[in-house]
Amino acid sequence: MDKLKRALSGDDEDEEQGIVTQISDASTLSWSTRIKGFVICFVLGAAFSILGSSLLFIAKKGLVLFAVFYTLGNILSLSSTCFLMGPVNQIKKMFAKTRVIATVLVFVMFILTLISAFAIKNSGLALLCCILQFLALTWYSLSYIPFARDAVKKCFAACVE
Repeated sequence: MDKLKRALSGDDEDEEQGIVTQISDASTLSWSTRIKGFVICFVLGAAFSILGSSLLFIAKKGLVLFAVFYTLGNILSLSSTCFLMGPVNQIKKMFAKTRVIATVLVFVMFILTLISAFAIKNSGLALLCCILQFLALTWYSLSYIPFARDAVKKCFAACVE
């Protein structure tokens, strides 16, 4: 709409805009498309996690399949927020000073879970990595809620005493 206004008023500055701005304008998603992408990605992530949980009870390969689908589901669910805030903004927020350690820990647990499932092929280690992955994602998610991590620390400190 802004381009149309500039063109009609004779104030067309497209020649002066940089190539990055032109590409950004052309690749920007509408709000409804962003919501649809978020919902689809999040639902697929949840479905993969549920599928992984149901595959847990299959003999021999069940635990490995659980680890793989659970991890892929978490990656998809985490990626779904890129549709809402954009990938660059998402990465900036993920690696902000307050949550950089939690973000790195989540990615390390994703990698360790997949390594234990595919390379090492140790079901017990894969399950342990899934549990640690859940805890890392929980800690990462709490970083978005003001004072939530402080409350959890105080709760555990009170339980220990």
